[in-house]
Amino acid sequence: MSRGLANDELLQAFMLEDDSKNSTAISLDNKLTLTSGLHVIDEGDAEEDVSQYGEDTGMLIESIEFEEIKKPKDGGSVFESSLLMANSIIGAGIIGLPFSFREAGIWTGLILLVGLTLVVDWTIRLLVFNSKLSGRNSYQDMMYHCFGKSGLIAISVFQFAFAFGGDTIPHVISSLFPHIVNIPILDLFVQPSGLALISMVIIVLCVVVEGPLVKPELRGSENGKWDFAHPQLFQSIGVISFAFVCHHNSLLIFDSLKKPTLNRFATVTHWSTGVSMLACILMALSGYLVFTDKTQGNILNNFPDNDFIINIARFCFGFNMFTTLPLEAFVCREVIEIYFFNNKSFSNTRHRLITTLLVSGAMVISLLTEDLGFVLELTGGFSATALAYILPPACFLQLTSGKWWTRKKLPAVLCVAFGVCVMFLSTFLSIAKAIK
Repeated sequence: MSRGLANDELLQAFMLEDDSKNSTAISLDNKLTLTSGLHVIDEGDAEEDVSQYGEDTGMLIESIEFEEIKKPKDGGSVFESSLLMANSIIGAGIIGLPFSFREAGIWTGLILLVGLTLVVDWTIRLLVFNSKLSGRNSYQDMMYHCFGKSGLIAISVFQFAFAFGGDTIPHVISSLFPHIVNIPILDLFVQPSGLALISMVIIVLCVVVEGPLVKPELRGSENGKWDFAHPQLFQSIGVISFAFVCHHNSLLIFDSLKKPTLNRFATVTHWSTGVSMLACILMALSGYLVFTDKTQGNILNNFPDNDFIINIARFCFGFNMFTTLPLEAFVCREVIEIYFFNNKSFSNTRHRLITTLLVSGAMVISLLTEDLGFVLELTGGFSATALAYILPPACFLQLTSGKWWTRKKLPAVLCVAFGVCVMFLSTFLSIAKAIK
């Protein structure tokens, strides 16, 4: 409670509300250092935007969004950061979305896809907002600040499981990346991420074009094609969550901005999730409406091996994995470094060894795994739901004071409850189906 009161006092000290514009500016002559780790630097650089946080989704009305004040630094623009986040979203998971519609039913699948996009958009921004409240700049540090050692263990397990699970794709192309110092590491992947997005557009177009042309014997049954809902609803949420969750990368992408402010990051998040949702809906409908009950976890496997157009899509998918893998490996490596080697100096040998083991382990598991649908269900149901729907609102509840049923905190409480239910049900049902 004392931590929540301290953060409320911090917000009151740094947030001035203008009834006409909902924004104002603060100027200070000297540098002011706060106990939370926030800094106001130089007169003229100190600027604060006050707005309704979460008004786009309607999930958090009274919380206030403000800009972190920093000096200009090297980094990416809003457009470049949007490419990074969109590439993190539109990755391996998109080829499993037709399978999620098979599990949930076409109409329920559409509702889930749109609804979960809004929730993910909100929790991504809430995660960065929490980092400003706590004065921590990584997911692990923020969890440790809020929940101590148990929080660090929880986030380490979920982040590692999600990033590593996302690498278990048979088409992964692996390579080693040296340690980068003094420049934002994510800047190096902006151009590859742009190319990767183009490759994913090609994949979607290939499925849209080739789907109606497949032979009748490859098509699925028309029975139940337009059903509103199917029994495997919770597994479907896991698959969709796997496709959309990029929370493990969000703080890294936030720090890669030239001017990392909450308003600019909100723009990045809205554009990335919006474009990703449209691409995912197109892919899901194009694949499911053709193959229905025969839809596989990897929609590309529904097409013949000698289909030239689909082979182009398969090549593009492999290229996308080539550009996505560094982001995921970076997260896994960061988890290991923070948890096991936090107080030790950087070692290039250790860096290369950890990276090699991560990539090699993912490749071996991917070669032994034929059912991609199970991987998407289990990884999404267990780790993606925790990263997206449980931990960000849980941190917010810990960092703020007040009764849980207030308008400020109730959306976070409901989101945590939703995430816990989905995580346990989806994980249990996925394992039970695999055993059968």
